[in-house]
Amino acid sequence: MRMIHKSSSLDTDSIILDLEDAVPVAEKETARIFVRDSVELVKRGGADVYVRVNALSSGLVQKDLDMAIREGLDGIVLPKCETRADILKIEDLIREKEVEQNVEAGVIGILPLLETAKGVLSAYDIASASSRVIALGFGAVDYTRDMRVAISKEGVELLYPRSHIAVASRAAGIQAVDSPWIDILDKEGLTKDSSLARQLGFNGKMLIHPSQIDVVNRIFSPSEAEIEYARKIIAAHEQAEARGLGATSLDQKMIDIATFRQAQELLVLAERISEKQRKRVDRS
Repeated sequence: MRMIHKSSSLDTDSIILDLEDAVPVAEKETARIFVRDSVELVKRGGADVYVRVNALSSGLVQKDLDMAIREGLDGIVLPKCETRADILKIEDLIREKEVEQNVEAGVIGILPLLETAKGVLSAYDIASASSRVIALGFGAVDYTRDMRVAISKEGVELLYPRSHIAVASRAAGIQAVDSPWIDILDKEGLTKDSSLARQLGFNGKMLIHPSQIDVVNRIFSPSEAEIEYARKIIAAHEQAEARGLGATSLDQKMIDIATFRQAQELLVLAERISEKQRKRVDRS
């Protein structure tokens, strides 16, 4: 409970309250009570609130949702998701609980965790199974266990699943959230791993310790240099368009409609981050 209280003050986009692997079987019921009583508390800090339930195969999901589904919850994290059918099943269960708890229909999203070879291969089917699916998450530790390989700091064994998940998420029009960096003390490793994830197309990264927040926020947020260059791209494209040109150049690089739209997206993201920071200041 101490950690839950602290989480409401952290500079994160989302907080995930865990009922799965971090909770021993004997403590599941206590954890459910903590979740039931904490959604509103954590929400006050400004972050979205998610609950990671147990896998559908565990037989524990119904009890998890009984406590988790309530006003203010933003989504359910579904571990070990492997098929489109898994999404349809959890969606049905969520819908039933929304009615029972008098929660507005459809507001609770689903964030599937792809943690097995089967799940990775089904990434697009999972991503496009329901409008509730807001992002795909990657679980590297369970994935490497399923593949019977050791997880390494270099991450060569993760290059394919990460690339596949990022592409599938983009194709489905949702976000991709990378696996946590499990070595809490290795900030250099976290920086390199996060930079690679962003370059592959991920929009963010799950964290396991507050000390990782600043690094990941910095890497997945547009830098001042990127923001300034995006503005130059937009100005150059608009000037070219006014002259009837479909493309132009900036700093010896071609600028066309695709580059223009990418620059626009970057500025929208930067504005959303600024707005979030303003709201956090106002709350404090």
